[in-house]
Amino acid sequence: MSDSVFDLDLSVPADRTYFNSEREWREEFIYFLLVDRFADAALRHPAGGTARAAGSGTPAQLGQFCGGKLSGITSHLDYIQGLGCSAIWLSPVFENNDAPSPASGNYHGYSIQNYMDVDPRFGTKQDLIDLVAAAHKRDIRVFLDVVLNHSGNNWQYPFDAAYKYNNDEQFPLDAFRRSDRPLPVELRDPAVYHRRGQIQNWDNFPEYQHGDFDSLKDFNNEESPDGLRLIDILVRMHSWWIRETDVDGFRLDAVKHMGEKAVSRFCTGVNEYAHRLGKRNFFTFGELIAGDDSINHYTGPNTAADDQGQVFFGLSSVLDFPLYFTLPSVLKGMSAPQTLRDRYDALNNSALTRGELGRYLVTFIDNHDNVDQGDSKRRFGAGAPDEQVIAGIGYLLTAIGAGCIYYGTEQGFSGAGNGDVHIRECMFDLGNAGQNFLNPACRIYAEIGKIAAQFRTNPELRFGRIYFRQISGDHSHFGDAQGNPCTLAFSRILAGSEVLIAYNTSTTAARGDSVMVDSTIQSGRANLTVLYSSAGKAGATIPIHNGPFGTAVTLALDPMEFVILK
Repeated sequence: MSDSVFDLDLSVPADRTYFNSEREWREEFIYFLLVDRFADAALRHPAGGTARAAGSGTPAQLGQFCGGKLSGITSHLDYIQGLGCSAIWLSPVFENNDAPSPASGNYHGYSIQNYMDVDPRFGTKQDLIDLVAAAHKRDIRVFLDVVLNHSGNNWQYPFDAAYKYNNDEQFPLDAFRRSDRPLPVELRDPAVYHRRGQIQNWDNFPEYQHGDFDSLKDFNNEESPDGLRLIDILVRMHSWWIRETDVDGFRLDAVKHMGEKAVSRFCTGVNEYAHRLGKRNFFTFGELIAGDDSINHYTGPNTAADDQGQVFFGLSSVLDFPLYFTLPSVLKGMSAPQTLRDRYDALNNSALTRGELGRYLVTFIDNHDNVDQGDSKRRFGAGAPDEQVIAGIGYLLTAIGAGCIYYGTEQGFSGAGNGDVHIRECMFDLGNAGQNFLNPACRIYAEIGKIAAQFRTNPELRFGRIYFRQISGDHSHFGDAQGNPCTLAFSRILAGSEVLIAYNTSTTAARGDSVMVDSTIQSGRANLTVLYSSAGKAGATIPIHNGPFGTAVTLALDPMEFVILK
């Protein structure tokens, strides 16, 4: 294969049919995994029992490549499907540079030196093709984490010094670290890099868009001839990967650090190419650590037109960081539920209905970065009982948005410590060559699977509008929950049908609050039925009662019990 992106074959294969799914993206339950940490190529058996697992790896081991393979993921698709997930988000798979040696450093994949091939430590291009094909046979979508804001540490400033951002001054590119990298060869042009040195103030514009991520070298994605040429290179490169592998979407890293026009040009380019191949609903969603105003500028048709009036369609969706900054502390009883309601109220100006808005958000409770925690990192499961972990994922599956679970959460991983490695544990046992932690018998895994089944069965949980419900401790005076512990309750309503979701945030005490339901929909009905209960009460009927206050049900909830009723 040529080293030039312009020699890649982007013709439409006449003898190939590409994968399509009828599902909207808000119907997906996404499994996010780090390729290096999920499964290696060894024949292993899961640790037994229903108890949660700790994962594997010392900090020293987890700071380097641990041996995860693309073929290992293919071998364990049954595990992901059994959890109820219908889509897989892979961490970056393209060849990374060595930092500082082949065994260490860039196991995460975000320091790319070769966009034209899979990192050999993860496997081969064919392994990726085989993984996607095997997933599609199970009706599981696959998308790749792509890095468009920066390349790896592929070149040096003069004297190989760590240049710092200074008043948008541009510095010389002194030398590339390898004569044959980066690839494609077009990325060896100094003009496609900003060359402003390392970011010092992460909230200062234009510094956060022009500066380098530490040693990673920032691409020039401006509305300039060089910037437009770069975006064309990246569109061609990633379109080729769609053609070759049949992937179904891209997650765009570090969107805040790119201009919205650059992002929308890329999204338009790859979406148009996917349509040429016959792929419908190609999904692009971004890591945008910002508020809703910024989200609106990067998603859908809201992105600005260019100087010639040409309109580009932006991201399909974004990771819902505003929810992430709120939800975990509410579920753990550390923040008032009003902050959670405020998050949804802030979306009113963006929503046609509160159901449709779910198409534009990918929701999560933790991930590989946990950006709000500084250097002291903690998974959601750290210090959380099983019931809180179940409720956390249960919330994602029953509220609006496409829920995304971070690998290991379903096994109760609870890593915590100074540095990212503590929340990036191995799912295969580094101390026991025959064991992994892909255990379907684990209680958390099993309960999430039950909730996911309700998500798939009840269209209200995929398409319905969301309304938080008032509660009453004395069964006659209703109002919004004001503090914790409380009964946190909301409904999903779709075309005259209501599903009620409730959670007792108390870790120690049962609650018996009454919860308002829709009086019109429930008029004439005698009961709601418990579809799911983390306390094993599925099938129970709960009487509906009416009074001067309206229509309500009284829920007897165990500590941290999560229920779905219809």
